[in-house]
Amino acid sequence: MIVEGLQHNGAPSGIPSGPPKKVTYGSRKKKGPVDKASTRATESPEPSVVSPSVTTPSLPADDEITSPIAEKEDVKSDWDAESDHEVKAPVPTPAAKADDGVKSDWDASSDDEAAKPAPTPAATPSKATNGKNGTAATPKATAARSKSPTPLKPSLKPGAKAAPSPAPKAAPGSAKKTPVKEESESESESEEEDSEEDSDSDDSDEDSSDDDGMTTAQRLQAQRKAEAVERRKKAYEAAVAARNKDDLRSPICCILGHVDTGKTKLLDKIRQTNVQEGEAGGITQQIGATYFPVDAIKQKTQVVNTAGTQEYKIPGLLIIDTPGHESFTNLRSRGSSLCNIAILVVDIMHYLEPQTLESLRLLRDRKTPFIVALNKIDRIYGWEATPDNGFQDSLAKQKPAVQREFADRVQKTILAFAEQGLNSVLYYENKNFARNVSLVPTSAITGEGVPDMIMLLVNLTQQRMSESLMYLSTLECTVLEVKVIEGLGTTIDVVLSNGILHEGDKIVVCGLNGPIITQVRALLTPQPLRELRIKSQYVHHKEVKAALGVKIAAPDLEKAIAGSRLLVCGPDDDEEELAEEVMSDLTSLMESIDKSGRGVCVQASTLGSLEALLDFLKVSKIPVSGIDIGPVHKKNIRRAATMLEKAKELACILCFDVPVDKEAEKLAEEEGIKLFKADIIYHLFDAFTAYNAEITEAKRKDAAPQAVWPCRLKTIAVFAKRDPIILGVDILDGTLRVGTPLCVVKVDPVTQKKEIIDLGKITSLEINHKSMELVKKSQAGGGVAVKIESAVYQSTKMFGRHFDDKDEIVSHITRQSIDVLKSSFKEDVSMEEWHLIKALKPVRAL
Repeated sequence: MIVEGLQHNGAPSGIPSGPPKKVTYGSRKKKGPVDKASTRATESPEPSVVSPSVTTPSLPADDEITSPIAEKEDVKSDWDAESDHEVKAPVPTPAAKADDGVKSDWDASSDDEAAKPAPTPAATPSKATNGKNGTAATPKATAARSKSPTPLKPSLKPGAKAAPSPAPKAAPGSAKKTPVKEESESESESEEEDSEEDSDSDDSDEDSSDDDGMTTAQRLQAQRKAEAVERRKKAYEAAVAARNKDDLRSPICCILGHVDTGKTKLLDKIRQTNVQEGEAGGITQQIGATYFPVDAIKQKTQVVNTAGTQEYKIPGLLIIDTPGHESFTNLRSRGSSLCNIAILVVDIMHYLEPQTLESLRLLRDRKTPFIVALNKIDRIYGWEATPDNGFQDSLAKQKPAVQREFADRVQKTILAFAEQGLNSVLYYENKNFARNVSLVPTSAITGEGVPDMIMLLVNLTQQRMSESLMYLSTLECTVLEVKVIEGLGTTIDVVLSNGILHEGDKIVVCGLNGPIITQVRALLTPQPLRELRIKSQYVHHKEVKAALGVKIAAPDLEKAIAGSRLLVCGPDDDEEELAEEVMSDLTSLMESIDKSGRGVCVQASTLGSLEALLDFLKVSKIPVSGIDIGPVHKKNIRRAATMLEKAKELACILCFDVPVDKEAEKLAEEEGIKLFKADIIYHLFDAFTAYNAEITEAKRKDAAPQAVWPCRLKTIAVFAKRDPIILGVDILDGTLRVGTPLCVVKVDPVTQKKEIIDLGKITSLEINHKSMELVKKSQAGGGVAVKIESAVYQSTKMFGRHFDDKDEIVSHITRQSIDVLKSSFKEDVSMEEWHLIKALKPVRAL
């Protein structure tokens, strides 16, 4: 054992009996570390305590110091240098003896001890020789003292090495001089001290090393991230500087508008497909992307480009069909953030509707340029259709009455836009695109006006948006959908709005269980003029350039979240920094979860639809306890089941456009968890609202007998004095309801003791012989006839004996009745009634 070695180490100090007195040393230690002079004074008169390797009592010259000690002193000076920033302490002289170091260790280690009675001189040598006591010099203790003011650790080691030779002589001498009892006491005391010091020192050492390690790691990580961010920033600036007006990318276009204005139908007409039949309720629920090559655009616009003078600079057009519902603000925000130009679809028969206004506000907030498609012109009475024709040609063929009605409807639309602070004119009359919004009359059924709309999009993007359409090499990409494709596994549909994606790129995507870092196996694009949601033969690419919709096949995409960003991790990028960035969207959603743990569970198919649902619930003040993306499994049911005990009406799951596992459905039925499934957000919300109202009504019905509404009445007439008592009363405060228990509070004038006389419950209310269920103060007029009946178990009261017309009749409120009003009828109780309840509390001594 090291402790035993140290015991031998201290042995020589037991041989001399004169100068080295530990008693004096011990008393000095109890005062704590004093000034340097006193420390040196104590150390200097003890040359004999030094181990045999050093014999000089005074300060030796440099050449007298033996090489081992010199080495040790070097260590000591290094240690001192390290400890400069610590609390000032007695600094040892260059030739400090080994034993001095041991003593200073003892001194430092015992600074915080409580004062003890000084041992007798007889015990002194023993205490000095006791290794445990004399040095407290286990390795742990020395490590602990690395933080103490005096330089301990190095000074201990010389003593430990110099001592072994005289150990055999010292042990018997010390044993003879020291009584056994005192020795054992001193040993036990020192062991306790040492154990305390050891534990403290271990903790402090570990903490300091851990702190230093963590700080260093964090500093390096922060530095690495900062450098990565800086590199990305510089790369982006370089990419912006390298843009060229001759190198344009395809503009990305969004379609927005009110429900049922014909957005998807219009896109179908351009694309010549029928996606809408596959949509839920005719409403688009996912962002879809369709790429129109420049050749297809030329073909479509041939009708209005008969002279062939139109120049086409853009390589194509990518249209995103975004849902136009008011509730889908977040999903549309994703669409708007991606798009360069938007088509706002307005029904010419209904003008600006609520969702149209919402879409308009969104576009203005995002500063997104847009054109207006005045759809459904074929519904104007007497309109004669010419399929896929230019609008101006079609209008010229119409009868004067049809042309007048069209002009009238256009004027009303222009007025509606003017009310929103926007100037709008028909596109062929628009001379200033910067100030006026272009109106393009279209028909999604006949295809009239569609060529005009495409031509306008091409002209606007080429002439006014070439700056923003210049190709940027920095990648900008958003995940639209996550799909399982036979033969490919889990794939993601993305819109690449800038940059290039290569096969084999390392990509970072937001995932349900954390960021997903994977490698692109295949880049697939649909055939031209096919929507990404429709199954068709895919074209494989080694690399794809913006802007277009791409399907990415890669491993580990099962938990990827639709609606999130996609980033490419290059050789100079920091993975962690990119992972944090992609996860920021989901992290912000997690903040909407109710911290109390009370609320409904929400499941949605994409990040955008989840945001829309959460936004809806937030406005409706419905708390959310858990969110998830993807199919409903048994674990989701179990999570929702925890709400059965807290709030049964919230023990349900809102499943938006997600499948429910059969086992999960069975478990939900057993547990009593309500599942609301819908493909349209409104249907889902309406179903939950109806269910919530049903639960609330049932609770109110159950609580109604316990609810007592406050009122104060004054008797103005008596029709029957005995049970049932019939009185004519005036309402001083509150409301009278059938079922309200009434009482009279009498106060003894001498003792001031209150006596409550229960009269019974109101069983009937009449005004002018007309029965009422509820009478407010404003309705009372000349008074209300009240019939009061007491319960079978109550003693009957009589007017004139138990109370009279001077007594004020009040409703019999209790603590329980007030709680019921708060929990079940809080919205129905007016502020005046709350004040009345507060006033009645002292009367009833509640």
